[in-house]
Amino acid sequence: MKAFVTVCEERAFGRAARRLAMSPSALSRTVRSLESRLGVRLLNRTTRSVGLTEAGRVLYDRITPMMTGMDEAVLAVGAYQETPKGVVRVNLPSIAARIAILPRLARFRSTYPEIRLDLAIDNDITDVVAQGFDAGVRIGGQISRDMVAVRITPDLRMAVVGSPSYFAGRRRPEILADLKDHMCLTYKWKDTGVLYPWRFADVDGAIDIDVENVLTANDTDLLLAAACEGLGLAYLIEDFVMPFLENGKLVRVLEPLCRVFPGFHLYYSERTHMPASVRAFIDFMRVSA
Repeated sequence: MKAFVTVCEERAFGRAARRLAMSPSALSRTVRSLESRLGVRLLNRTTRSVGLTEAGRVLYDRITPMMTGMDEAVLAVGAYQETPKGVVRVNLPSIAARIAILPRLARFRSTYPEIRLDLAIDNDITDVVAQGFDAGVRIGGQISRDMVAVRITPDLRMAVVGSPSYFAGRRRPEILADLKDHMCLTYKWKDTGVLYPWRFADVDGAIDIDVENVLTANDTDLLLAAACEGLGLAYLIEDFVMPFLENGKLVRVLEPLCRVFPGFHLYYSERTHMPASVRAFIDFMRVSA
């Protein structure tokens, strides 16, 4: 169709062939093949000129607007490859949004005003490709090996926290064994029902502790609020609870035993033709290891 339209516009096979970067004979064969498939002559050829038949005129009039629209669509898509603009959809847990993305959003928006972010808060492990997301954010160890991952935070550390009202009349835990005497608030994965382990590191290495869960939830904001209300001890990311430690709403315990773990990573599927908007977001959020 492109060859046919070009011949119609140039009214000569030689000029059309040069425009299409092909030989006149190859172009002639292409047009004859089209006529053969349609079962009708489209062009009248003489040694001096090329003219449209009635059928050729009908086809040219109908197909030209479509070809123009296709060219414009290709140019529009190409602009997305060259200029960072459009929507970037990211799937991430609420705690990652708070400590890894939110502090940088104002500067990102200032740098890329034509990019719109669609942040979908999801505290479970979701197949971002199947769900149509451009990227996802998770802790390093939770990312599938078939995804490309880039670090967006340094390594993080956990903290065991409780409110002053909770510790009123209770002895604060000083060793891991003391946790058996405390009420605990624990994160629970919605899809699997698995509890997030309370992991520590002592002289014998890493150790997981079974705690007495009086409340489980798949939302870190709820666990934080419950801890502030004095309902029990929560095991949360240090950066997340730091403002509450600083203003005295929470108290930290077992700090020397709290372990460091891989920070948040932005991950995405390997793609040859990545939109400029997605690449800009990834590069902006990336931090050095």
